[in-house]
Amino acid sequence: MPYGTTTTYGALAADLGLDPRTSSRAVGAANGANRIAIVVPCHRVIGADGTLTGFAAGVDRKRSLLDLEQGDSTRTGRLF
Repeated sequence: MPYGTTTTYGALAADLGLDPRTSSRAVGAANGANRIAIVVPCHRVIGADGTLTGFAAGVDRKRSLLDLEQGDSTRTGRLF
């Protein structure tokens, strides 16, 4: 996943060949338990409705990390 992009738990499930309707929570639990986020940093995973969801360091820190990765706030296509 390119730097600064986000995905959803359902999209991760689908990428793994799982049904996102039944596997999104399992993907979220696995993502949350991952101590070394190499493939998809857990702060980049958002809710299916586009909201910021749980993050061990807090949702405010999650927003800060996403903002940091976005850089210039005037860029088009900015999610947050």
